[in-house]
Amino acid sequence: MSEKTDILTRTLEELKADMEEIGEKSFRAKQIYEWLHVHHAGSFGEMTSLSKALREKLEKNFEIPSLRTLEVLTSRIDGTRKYLFALEDGNVIESVLMRYSYGISVCISSQVGCRMGCRFCASTIGGRVRDLTASEMLCQVLEISRQAGERVGHVVIMGSGEPLDNYDNLVRFLRIIGDPDGERLSLRDITVSTCGIVPNIYALADEGLPVTLALSLHAPSQEKRERLLPISLKYQLPEVLEAMQYYFSKTGRRITFEYSCVEGENTSPEDAVMLADLVRGMNCHINLIPVNPVEERAFRRPDRRDIEAFRRMLEKRGISVTIRREMGRDINGACGQLRRSYLEK
Repeated sequence: MSEKTDILTRTLEELKADMEEIGEKSFRAKQIYEWLHVHHAGSFGEMTSLSKALREKLEKNFEIPSLRTLEVLTSRIDGTRKYLFALEDGNVIESVLMRYSYGISVCISSQVGCRMGCRFCASTIGGRVRDLTASEMLCQVLEISRQAGERVGHVVIMGSGEPLDNYDNLVRFLRIIGDPDGERLSLRDITVSTCGIVPNIYALADEGLPVTLALSLHAPSQEKRERLLPISLKYQLPEVLEAMQYYFSKTGRRITFEYSCVEGENTSPEDAVMLADLVRGMNCHINLIPVNPVEERAFRRPDRRDIEAFRRMLEKRGISVTIRREMGRDINGACGQLRRSYLEK
């Protein structure tokens, strides 16, 4: 091994092969894997059950990546925390901790920036810089868990970036965090958000990973969706919905539709009728999200009464729907806002 290998990205089977390559017995991999993913060791020196010689070999051939905390904002309203992390190459990302009655949930980023161009999102301003590695995704969960002093119960991959645009690293992350020999987080407690990259929806369905898939729908028709999500020009709404149906058929996981409510765009009575007709017959749930205003965009959220009226119209048509509880309103909780303000400074 010439360059140091990122050991957090290695599966147990890969680590066994790595041990043999450096002249060690393959069973050592299980010990190291437990130190990394059960005890969350931040250095090889902490792995005290290993011999000094093996720890020196690990130090020579591998590295354990980490994040540096630049800023933490804590909501006075609900205790939500927003983290700004520096990566080892100097790029910055953001993550969010949310507290619920059932425990803590962490929203993580999958890319530095984003290239999807969704009109109301701050993450996409400035475009995509690069993908995150599986370990950089994992480190967000581990670092927040360490700072919070408790185990993370749920992970949503809805921060900056389009997870299915970083497909290989996403799948590797899911396999590592869901490994019963490692992090042991149930994949059923993980939600992956996508704006609708059709080929990778099919690919994820065939991976055998029972995560919840949430589609950023945001409009009840192809024409309206094109105005909000440029990806709609490449993948038409009917083929996106067909892919989501395939995902449900392969995993049995109910489909979630994320629907950002934008004033004057998508919450009229006519929109409610079109949306109900669009998803009728699907095993799905619609999550209405009052859009977070972004300085560089003209979009505004509707009045709360209008969103409530929109929800009632959907419910009358037999659609399962809720209005997402707003978390961290006082700390710029929307994706990309903290990173954007930091870069501007």
